[in-house]
Amino acid sequence: MSAPRISIRGVGKKFTIGEGANHSTLRDQLSEGFRRLFKREARKAATTDYWALRDVTFDVGEGEVVGIVGRNGAGKSTLLKVLSQISEPTEGEVTMRGRVSSLLEVGTGFHPELTGRENIFLNGAILGMTHAEIKRKFDEIVAFAEVEKFLDTPVKRYSSGMYVRLAFAVAAHLEPEILIVDEVLAVGDAEFQRKCLGKIHNLAESEGRTVLFVSHNLTAVQRLCTHGVYLENGRLKDVGTITKVLDAYQRSFEQAANVVSTTGKAQFISWALVGNPPEEKHCCHTRSVCEFSVTTSVQFDIKDAVVGFAIWNPAGDLVFAASSRDDDGPLLSFAPGLHQVKVSVRLPLKADLYQLEISINSRALGQLERCYLEPKLNILPLMNTTLPEKWHGLITEKATFGLMPAPQPTH
Repeated sequence: MSAPRISIRGVGKKFTIGEGANHSTLRDQLSEGFRRLFKREARKAATTDYWALRDVTFDVGEGEVVGIVGRNGAGKSTLLKVLSQISEPTEGEVTMRGRVSSLLEVGTGFHPELTGRENIFLNGAILGMTHAEIKRKFDEIVAFAEVEKFLDTPVKRYSSGMYVRLAFAVAAHLEPEILIVDEVLAVGDAEFQRKCLGKIHNLAESEGRTVLFVSHNLTAVQRLCTHGVYLENGRLKDVGTITKVLDAYQRSFEQAANVVSTTGKAQFISWALVGNPPEEKHCCHTRSVCEFSVTTSVQFDIKDAVVGFAIWNPAGDLVFAASSRDDDGPLLSFAPGLHQVKVSVRLPLKADLYQLEISINSRALGQLERCYLEPKLNILPLMNTTLPEKWHGLITEKATFGLMPAPQPTH
């Protein structure tokens, strides 16, 4: 039996946070020097050790596409940085068997003053490829990235979309045995995301490459990955087939919604989109009519209830809000026990992750409960659009176009 392509044993990563933390970069050391120079007494602030990863152990075989899932702060990006040798583990051991190519954030591995052409050759050299090998792949990389017109322009002048297109093309085409991709693909437009996912699938299926993939788009993870790793608070929560891991991850949301409690007399437990398959119960396409079903537990009779529902974008802007009393809707009645609160609305919002908020209020007792539902609503892009990335607005409402002769000017 062949050795695993990636072997991770007891890996932990500790950070020291606080003003008195160790300074590992030249910039940090210079800043600390000036701070001390202009202070009569350099007081060392209290520091705290924070373990972003702790005791993580698993193997990845050749040709496996592994989706790494978990909430924000679970340690996903830290793990990828350790595997990419950007960051050293505090404890444990990582063995990587093969050439590694990583795409962790926009700009990783690129020199901003160099042109796109020069950065392709620079990245290839970093990966250990010969000049001849890079030239053989050069045209394929440029065609995939669609940056022919800007090939001899310094990449510091590229848009974020152009940057990530070229970065992914380089990472995926320069024959890595192991490809590591973080959420950075979300920067690209919908069509390019489809190209990237198709390329990743081809790397694993046809070429036997190993891929580690982090994304909050659970539908993409489900379709692309064969295996999964679920991290929670820096620790390995589950590992196995992608179906098994995603089931465990989604159950965690249903067991503990992110509740902001008021009286404790009512509680929102979980939510799903009615009619969607289990792997897509928190996803919908833009412009679709969505029926939300929120499981609610009520502890006593409520005869005069009003339910509020809101959607917030990643920037923290309120993009939609509605109340069951809008347009003189009736007051709602809840008996003690479990209920399904249904909210139906058409959502022309652009593709992104959105925070859902729901509340129950009583005219007599005031606010009974309010919470931000987890996981976030994942709105997927249109399947058919010719709009370039920069023209995607806050909404993607459908428009009707027509053409008719203009009236002739009169003299």
